[in-house]
Amino acid sequence: MEEKAKGCLLIIGGAEDKTEGSVILKQTLSLLKDADILTVLTTATEKPEEVGQNYLSVFKKLGIKNVQILNISTRDEANSDTFSEKIKKSKCIFITGGDQLRLTSILGGTVSGSELKNLYNNGGCIMGTSAGASVMSSTMIVKGNDNEPAKKCTLKMAPGLGLISGVIIDQHFDQRGRFGRLMCGVAENPEVIGIGIDEDTCVKLFADMHFEVIGTNAVTIIDGSTIKSSNVSELKQNEILAIMGVTVNILPQGYGFDLISRKVMRF
Repeated sequence: MEEKAKGCLLIIGGAEDKTEGSVILKQTLSLLKDADILTVLTTATEKPEEVGQNYLSVFKKLGIKNVQILNISTRDEANSDTFSEKIKKSKCIFITGGDQLRLTSILGGTVSGSELKNLYNNGGCIMGTSAGASVMSSTMIVKGNDNEPAKKCTLKMAPGLGLISGVIIDQHFDQRGRFGRLMCGVAENPEVIGIGIDEDTCVKLFADMHFEVIGTNAVTIIDGSTIKSSNVSELKQNEILAIMGVTVNILPQGYGFDLISRKVMRF
């Protein structure tokens, strides 16, 4: 996992507190100076005006002075100077929830998509909630069964935006019973680290590839590198997986994780 990015990622499990007491969204106050621009990217949602205005109001109440709404709804817009320049001039991008496949299909391989990566690599911050969280990895979960044990062929995955590699990110994790589907993804590719983020909880990832857990719930880390054996290659569709030796850590606020050394951290 060799990352060259110099910025930070705030990867939110969805349903974050949007009041003035929000611990997660208040992270922007320490990341932005008065003149810096925070852009709320509403591409993922089918209600961009409603969602955009909601977050505009939230960030203004938190004390962020320069907030703009950006709804890129087509690939032509994503390739236009008008839209890509707004990303280029931003210090922080907040990606709303919605449909992660909509995000990648519109932004992937476009000028705006490239500017998003450039912003991160040049010291900017990318925040994403729900679908905006899943899309940050090189490979993302598109569909999988909630509240079920790990089964073969129940998980659908696709390329993400590629801001971080070597991980699979899932959101609304405990609240929607997604342990089984993330375990399935790790069993199929033990090299990756599964990161399951609960609601109103986020992973704050720094440039050296360690992260801090922030919020009211927890982050589940599934490390497949310790797996002794599994039957994933032998199963028929929808049969339950057997996995031996996998490492699972559940981390609330005050803890973190180093993605390079694969070790838990305590703050």
